[in-house]
Amino acid sequence: MTHNMRSLRNFFFYTCLSALTFWNHVSLSVENELFTSGSTDFLEDGSDKKIKSLPLLYTNSHQSKANFDWIVIQNTTESLSLSEITNDNVKKLLDLLSNFRQGSRLQNLTLTNMSVDWNALIDIFQTVWHSSVEYFNINSLTQLSEIHSYNLDYSGTSMKALTIKKVLITDLYFIQDDLYKIFADMNVAALTIAESEMIHMLCPSSDSPFRYINFLSNDLTDLLFQNCDKLIQLETLILQKNKFETLSKVSFMTSHMKSLKYLDMSSNLLRHDTADVQCQWAESLTELDLSSNQLTDAVFECLPINIEKLDLQNNHITSVPEGMAELKSLKELNLASNRLADLPGCSGFTSLEFLNIEMNSILTPSADFFQSCSGVRELQAGQNPFKCSCELQDFIRLERHSGGKLFGWPAAYVCEYPEDLRGTPLKDFHLSELACNTALLLVTALLLTLVLVAVVAFLCIYLDVPWYARMTWQWTQTKRRAWHNQPAEQESVLQFHAFISYSERDSLWVKNELIPNLEKGEGCVQLCQHERNFVPGKSIVENIINCIEKSYRSIFVLSPNFVQSEWCHYELYFAHHKLFSENSNSLILILLEPIPPYIIPARYHKLKALMAKRTYLEWPKERSKRALFWANLRAAINTNLPVADE
Repeated sequence: MTHNMRSLRNFFFYTCLSALTFWNHVSLSVENELFTSGSTDFLEDGSDKKIKSLPLLYTNSHQSKANFDWIVIQNTTESLSLSEITNDNVKKLLDLLSNFRQGSRLQNLTLTNMSVDWNALIDIFQTVWHSSVEYFNINSLTQLSEIHSYNLDYSGTSMKALTIKKVLITDLYFIQDDLYKIFADMNVAALTIAESEMIHMLCPSSDSPFRYINFLSNDLTDLLFQNCDKLIQLETLILQKNKFETLSKVSFMTSHMKSLKYLDMSSNLLRHDTADVQCQWAESLTELDLSSNQLTDAVFECLPINIEKLDLQNNHITSVPEGMAELKSLKELNLASNRLADLPGCSGFTSLEFLNIEMNSILTPSADFFQSCSGVRELQAGQNPFKCSCELQDFIRLERHSGGKLFGWPAAYVCEYPEDLRGTPLKDFHLSELACNTALLLVTALLLTLVLVAVVAFLCIYLDVPWYARMTWQWTQTKRRAWHNQPAEQESVLQFHAFISYSERDSLWVKNELIPNLEKGEGCVQLCQHERNFVPGKSIVENIINCIEKSYRSIFVLSPNFVQSEWCHYELYFAHHKLFSENSNSLILILLEPIPPYIIPARYHKLKALMAKRTYLEWPKERSKRALFWANLRAAINTNLPVADE
């Protein structure tokens, strides 16, 4: 029983296999008669295939010359690719294609390196249009000659997309409308004519089924589709690398395209410098590519109001005007490779999510960008000439709190200025808080200034600098008056051996001891005393200066009373000034009473210095030692006064 079941199952298997083999032989009998190469099964193309990606179908190919003078690049049940089509073998090609009637499995046809005349091309179109082919590709078509008018029968076709690249027309004299009409009235969903130096295209004569048009790399101008209201189903229009110049005319071209969603006008010569011209775009347009043109800031006055994705890369834009019309639907904005100096605001882009401002002229981006553009999820701001300074610190700090919104961080963000920081990644650039916080820096500088002023003021008070300044001023003024009042040829003559400086409280000792012992007896000394030698009418300071200058020596009677006297201080100061100005040794110090150091005021630092460096005579309390004291004093004073000329 088991053996019988196994035999029955084997019989059924071989019967099915034989049936499939026979059916395959019948369905492909035409192909097997024309081509010696075997067919390979491919997955069928889905009916929902996107028209934007038109296949050229050069995969899994093999070549054979056969006997038809063309090269078979690909031959499967669904795809056929032939090369080297000429007028000599075009009739055989037509015979071949006439076998693929509607219902056949062949869907993709590619013809490469065609060199045929106009009639042959029309015959190929007419044959393909009534075949099972859905996607027809022609690559490199030359020798189109004898172009004339022809009414192509587009009815009952399976065609969905036609792609023609690299067309060379050798006919120099023909009516261009005869050529363009063939393509303009085609009833396919997708039409591509690229790299063919095409200068114009007619508007379809009736409502067109075109949903996709690609005229890449031609010579089309602003005259294309002007006042054309037949492209009502068109959704995608690619006019990249042509010669369009006026953006407003492009907008008017789209105004009748009620279904247009995507427009590519990149790599043209577009400008918009006239603010008076109003633009009128298709309301359905949501994606616009205007990259690599000559647009400036004025472009923002001529944009579709419902645009969602806008590409303005590689133009001449320096800023985004604040007063521009709002683009409330805009989600993606590409401003890379322009001349922006700062991040644009989002007042006109309330729905913006993605912004690209790479390769601009931004030195210090605004740190409040994400506050004004709270909806932005990704910012591409790398490859700008960043100036690493305090202003950039806030932007770097912003990145740390943005949650990864900066695309390309940190590799694309490096310092360009200053020179010593060039090439430093922004993530490694740091400045102290004091260096970048202006308010803190001002407060710190103010505090340091106040401390410095306080220290200087304390030192001035402690060292009695104002007093010395006042004395210097008075001495200078006295000298100036004396120089103006005396004849230039008269020189000052020493009139006294010594000027006596003492405190009033020590005047009894001066009058009873010092003056009598020096002015009487042999070798009498002429002393200058303020009570008898000051000139009435002159100021005290002026009299002091005159007496010091007219005396060979200055005797200072030092005691605790001396350091408490303001005038004694004046006299000591001026005498000390003469000591240095005339490089003389004119000071004689007499210590009448010991002076404790702690009672000497700070401003008497000159007195401290003199007592520390110079020898002084100390008044002895014992009478037996006073004769020696007077002898030493006379010896210190001893000098011959010059005799004035009579």
